[in-house]
Amino acid sequence: MGHYFINDENLVSNIQEFSVSIQNCLFRFKTDNGVFSKRELDFGSKLLIETVLKENIQGEVLDFGCGYGAIGIIISKLTNCWVDMIDLNKRALHLANLNSVANKCLKTNVFYSDSFSLVKKKYDVIISNPPIRIGKVKLYNIFRDAKNFLKENGVIYLVIRKEQGAKSFMKDFSKLYKIEVLNKSKGFYIISLKCC
Repeated sequence: MGHYFINDENLVSNIQEFSVSIQNCLFRFKTDNGVFSKRELDFGSKLLIETVLKENIQGEVLDFGCGYGAIGIIISKLTNCWVDMIDLNKRALHLANLNSVANKCLKTNVFYSDSFSLVKKKYDVIISNPPIRIGKVKLYNIFRDAKNFLKENGVIYLVIRKEQGAKSFMKDFSKLYKIEVLNKSKGFYIISLKCC
């Protein structure tokens, strides 16, 4: 079975659609086989979005590993931020483009990038429900690199489940970033990372 963080050209398409309301704004998302959480907005992403919206973020945002675009689209619509959305899953990128149009989202740009390989600028905010299943080494490399794509005073927001190593992640990155737990619910940690 193909994972959502790779391109599986042989995976049969089965486009579905669901809707979700955030801050009394209704969003509709098309999803497909081969993308993460295709039946509904997953709890971790929803908690991440709701927490970040309380942070009054501004400026330019990077949605890292955007999938079908839920995080970036909702953040873009409910803030004044411009949001770039990246992924290496081409099916997910196609859906993110479709969903940006369907949700009349005019402040987004969707493009392919394997990690930060094709990212050319720095951001005020990087937000991610990271692909934990790529393994600890690759995951840690992503967040070591991430600081190079933050503007001065930039911040990273991410969600990690306790059972998937949230506490060890925070300990391991405590010398590289100033780390704060902004929210916790049902074993999900919403964490902010700021350069030391």
